[in-house]
Amino acid sequence: MSMEGKPLDTCMMNTSYREKFQDALAVILSDEERAGLDILTHGDLHCDNDMAGRSWHHYPLQRWAGFEGDYLQSEETRSPWLRYPPGTLLNEIYTGWRWPRVVDKIEHRPLDYPKIFRMAQAKSGKPIKFGTCCSQVMGLFLDIHTSKYQDNRQIIWDMAEAMNKELLALRDAGCKCIQIEEPTLHFWANTYGADSDECKFMVDAFNREVEGLDDVELWVHTCWGNPNMQQVIDNNSYQASFELYMHAMKGDVWTVEMTDRNFEDIELFGAMKGRLPKKVAVGTVSHRNLQVDRPEEVADRIKIALEHIDPEQLIVSSDCGFGRQGCNRDIAFFKSAAISQGTNLVRKELGLETSYVAAADPELQTDIVPKTATPTPSH
Repeated sequence: MSMEGKPLDTCMMNTSYREKFQDALAVILSDEERAGLDILTHGDLHCDNDMAGRSWHHYPLQRWAGFEGDYLQSEETRSPWLRYPPGTLLNEIYTGWRWPRVVDKIEHRPLDYPKIFRMAQAKSGKPIKFGTCCSQVMGLFLDIHTSKYQDNRQIIWDMAEAMNKELLALRDAGCKCIQIEEPTLHFWANTYGADSDECKFMVDAFNREVEGLDDVELWVHTCWGNPNMQQVIDNNSYQASFELYMHAMKGDVWTVEMTDRNFEDIELFGAMKGRLPKKVAVGTVSHRNLQVDRPEEVADRIKIALEHIDPEQLIVSSDCGFGRQGCNRDIAFFKSAAISQGTNLVRKELGLETSYVAAADPELQTDIVPKTATPTPSH
């Protein structure tokens, strides 16, 4: 299924690829519906099966103008956040990933997001949320090999403008829910301070990236790392970046990693309960823990969130995605089903209407032990 930098339109000319891609979309959307999710995703199936999910960043970089090659990143330019000792998994990942070099001015070339959305939405009556990597996180991995750029900020800004063109095309294709994944504000704020020039620039770059998307529901996704299910930074508090995400950055929904962090910082939302400027999507299952959560555990976590966030402003989600060389399909499926079932438990307690979860329907289980007649006792 790997596209290896080719346009999706080119790959779809191959009848075998066309059939596999369409079938894969149908399967993953069917699983999401069976798990009872209200908002579905396209599953990042356009991304190649790269080590630790490199293609999540790599997909746009392989297609926009201004990039060339596939190189190991130099130690001199590696972000201080991404340095780990030999013998650790994160060192294996970040020293093993290869990247194109910036060799010319970065310009937009189509990423085919509208086409992917259309194929996904055609397979379900439920809304499709389309997610894509944020330009500023891609900027962590790029070495400059041209006089067209003097620093990384110029690169991030041009990538933000390139991504904005793709997002506007996605909007024009009918997508009403777009997720920008992993702006680095929470990393920068913890390192340099929320009032730093670095953070101010990143806020401006993000707002440029999503300019003109006022007529869609815009989600801002944050977590603390997910290459091969790994957390990439020790200081994982949202406190320093809270005001930036809540007020300075455009968007309608802010997703926060909570379950894997034992709901640290949830009280920050309580100070503004009932008047939050954004909805909050709270992670109620971990993408790092392989133990499948029980619905009752999810319900307990939702109740913690409800102490600080009104029901009208709360969205129940996972901490992050289950891909990027993450957990296996069964674990991902039943964690998703646990989100739906746990939400239903809380909805019942609040007197709200519940959603149908086919995965929990007793009559639709994969294997059902047939009833047998009670044996007559012998005399």
